[in-house]
Amino acid sequence: MSSEKTYDDMDKISVELAEATANRVYLAEFRKSKKAILMKEAEAKSPGISAAAQEREAYASPEYVELLEGLKSATEIEVYTRHKLKILEMRFEAWRSKQATARTEMGLR
Repeated sequence: MSSEKTYDDMDKISVELAEATANRVYLAEFRKSKKAILMKEAEAKSPGISAAAQEREAYASPEYVELLEGLKSATEIEVYTRHKLKILEMRFEAWRSKQATARTEMGLR
């Protein structure tokens, strides 16, 4: 393991993590807009429908359920990428400790 390769890998994974987090946050925020759009559509189909009924229609919509599946997937990717970065950091710290131990042992002989 070279420190330069590790830095490059960490940089690459950090970019992946930033993208994954941005996607998850976007979908989480878009979920609110989608609900409002679907509620508006429900009200247009049935004028005078209550807000609670509009909300129920929005939540039951296949489009809303599909968005939730996307949010689930985005969250999974974000968590997995964060875990990959953490593992790389742990491996790097173990390598650093090993290098420090080797330098210490060389000085003691």
